[in-house]
Amino acid sequence: MIYLGADHAGYQLKAKLKKVLEQKKLKFVDLGTNTTQSVDYPLVAAAVAKSVVKNKNNRGVLICGSGEGMEIAANKVKGARATPIYDAYTAKMSRLHNNANIASLRARQFDQQLAIKLVLQWLQTKFSGEARHRRRLAQIADLEK
Repeated sequence: MIYLGADHAGYQLKAKLKKVLEQKKLKFVDLGTNTTQSVDYPLVAAAVAKSVVKNKNNRGVLICGSGEGMEIAANKVKGARATPIYDAYTAKMSRLHNNANIASLRARQFDQQLAIKLVLQWLQTKFSGEARHRRRLAQIADLEK
């Protein structure tokens, strides 16, 4: 399952992303916000992160003005590996090497079509599963204990 969350700055991009996900018949749950009125992004980020970590196959996409606030908040949830994606390289490598389970996007001063393209690339990229990457992820998990 893909869990979506945005603050007021990311609401419009999230709405466009939802249409693309529907066209591609990808299942998702929208955890808010559904308005352009100011909201507290940590609450939305936490809801997405908590939903994502319930199943290793879940993914999340967070969208806020900078992409950074949501990412910081999501990474406070044990098991969440939220990362910003802003180009093809970060979209690919965050999945391939880091097995990121949440992508964070910025809505301000960023091309919306590129953002959607990056999300699709990120969703399609599989974790390599190489021993060195599994070892490093285990070290990250140890930091959460």
